[in-house]
Amino acid sequence: MSTRTRTVVTIGAVVVAIVVTTLLGWLVFVRFPGDLAELLGVLIVVGLVVGAVRTVGRAVGTRFPDYDVAEVAVEGPISRDGGPGPLPTSPGGTPADDVVDQIERAEEDDAVEGLLVKLNTPGGEVVPSDDIRRSVVEFDGPTLAYATDTCASGGYWIASGCDELWAREASIVGSIGVIGSRVNVAGLADRLGVSYERFAAGKYKDAGIALKEMDDDERAYLQGIIDDFYDHFVARVAEGRDVDEAAIRDTEARVFVGTDAHDRGLVDGLGARDTVEERMADLLDRDEVSVEAFRPQKSLAARLRGGAASVAYALGAGVASRVVGDETDPLKLRF
Repeated sequence: MSTRTRTVVTIGAVVVAIVVTTLLGWLVFVRFPGDLAELLGVLIVVGLVVGAVRTVGRAVGTRFPDYDVAEVAVEGPISRDGGPGPLPTSPGGTPADDVVDQIERAEEDDAVEGLLVKLNTPGGEVVPSDDIRRSVVEFDGPTLAYATDTCASGGYWIASGCDELWAREASIVGSIGVIGSRVNVAGLADRLGVSYERFAAGKYKDAGIALKEMDDDERAYLQGIIDDFYDHFVARVAEGRDVDEAAIRDTEARVFVGTDAHDRGLVDGLGARDTVEERMADLLDRDEVSVEAFRPQKSLAARLRGGAASVAYALGAGVASRVVGDETDPLKLRF
């Protein structure tokens, strides 16, 4: 259905709803009741008209959607739950599971023919980033990623799963690498009289624990994990971007402004949002597209839980975990 036809249908449905509701409301609440009820009747009629217009408008919008492209946003650090970063003041990000859910909703929406992935992220956790990338790859239709301020590391990993990546001239793009880190507090523990006693099964079970010095064997083991992730990252990016692996490695995980990234083949084109929409219209072989932003709908309870978690984090729980590490992830692996 064309935009003009849909507008005519919507206006017609709303006009009919107003006439019918006004007539029924006037007969039921104004014409027959006594004088004392007339004022209340008028108010009720107005309320019915407003409710009818909203209901019909939603019904028409559902039956005849006016969009053909879905947009999902990946903003802030990428994590499983979108919680705060390493410090209490760090901004939260979009939960990876929410982004995957939005892409799946777009996939199931018969009106959606293309997908825009808006990226403004410095990267984040490995597996959540890969979950978003996988859902993008599985989307049935053209996929177009575009960077606003930053598309780095895990953000670029996601973009490599799209058909094309566009950026602004001043966008920050790249950082194709993996980082793992640990805090070494063994010296401080010695000065405080704190000792580390090992109770573990398996040679490398406590590799990277902050309270003990790391030997060369453990360091090589943990660096090997980082290298494996990096090799996988480079291979996926090279495949998705159709670029030689050597060219990806030559970036040495540096970031580039949009113009330099374009010269290096890291992005397909440069432009603002309207240019990106024009490109999507070309991919869909039409004059123009209409974009609908798919966003997570959070309940009041979910928002309250998020606020309570941030307060608890600020009070020290999160800070402590970053200082002493985590035996399940002592390196805190990040894209």
